[in-house]
Amino acid sequence: MAQYRPGQLADLLGVSTDTVRRWCDEGRLETTRSEGGHRMVDGTSLAKFVREQQDAYEPELLLSQSARNRFAGVVTRVERDKLTAVIELRAGRYRIVSLMTREAADDLRLEEGDLATAVVKATDVIVEVAPL
Repeated sequence: MAQYRPGQLADLLGVSTDTVRRWCDEGRLETTRSEGGHRMVDGTSLAKFVREQQDAYEPELLLSQSARNRFAGVVTRVERDKLTAVIELRAGRYRIVSLMTREAADDLRLEEGDLATAVVKATDVIVEVAPL
């Protein structure tokens, strides 16, 4: 079973290491100690903790749709050429890049600093894990 140190969890969850330690001290995250005395959180406890958290931020005005993979964030780059536009969004620590028509980007009036949501609907999702 996977084991995580507070610093790793901080990176994964987009919070500070101190916040993770506080959650451990409050009993919100179950911990054990490594042979060296370091706090460790097992993967099952982490998954339970994440499931119990409130839903991710979503704008108040939201259309109904079937896509469930939604990443609200800030537009950090807009590059338009004659036919296409590249839009980069930062959602937490994640970078999402969209290639769309220039017409679509113009219709949305996308500019750096705008709040936007990347909606991903895909039949293929690739999951990677580190080798054991």
